[in-house]
Amino acid sequence: MAREIERKFLVANDDWRGAVTETARLAQFYLFARADASMRVRIKDRASARLTIKTGSGADRGEFEYDIPLEDAEALRDSRVGKLVEKTRHIVPLGRWQVEVDVFEGDLAGLVLAEIELQDASDQPPLPAFLGREVTGDPRYLNARLALDGLPQPD
Repeated sequence: MAREIERKFLVANDDWRGAVTETARLAQFYLFARADASMRVRIKDRASARLTIKTGSGADRGEFEYDIPLEDAEALRDSRVGKLVEKTRHIVPLGRWQVEVDVFEGDLAGLVLAEIELQDASDQPPLPAFLGREVTGDPRYLNARLALDGLPQPD
C-alpha cells in the first residue's frame, strides 16, 4: 500500500525564502472529504493534474496518486465540495529530506504551512528555525478541512 508519512508545522518566519530551489502554483479541490478519507484533484502550474485518494489519519496515512488529463481535472472542478484551495509550494532542501512550504492564497490567505515527508515514521530530520508549532495530527490543518471549514481559529 502507498503511504504518506509527514510532519506538518505552522511557519514562524520568512527565513526559508532564501533557500528555495523550486516553486509551483497549485490549485486543488476535493470530491469528497471525511475524517478518515478524502479524494483530491490537484492542478499544478495549470499544466498537469493528479487525482489523490488519502486514507487514515495522523502522520502516517494511505496515499494513492494517479495522473489524469488536465481537461478531466477541469471538468471535475464543478463537482467539488468546499472551496478551491490555492497555494504556492516552495521546496526547501533539508539534508536527505525537503521542506514543502505552502503559502496559501484566496480564502486562506495569510496561512503558511510546512510539511516534511518522511521515509519512515522513526525519521528525525533536523527542524529549521523557521518552523513554528507542529500541527501534525491536528485535523484543522488538513487541506481537506481547510477547503471545507476555512482558516482555523487560533488556539
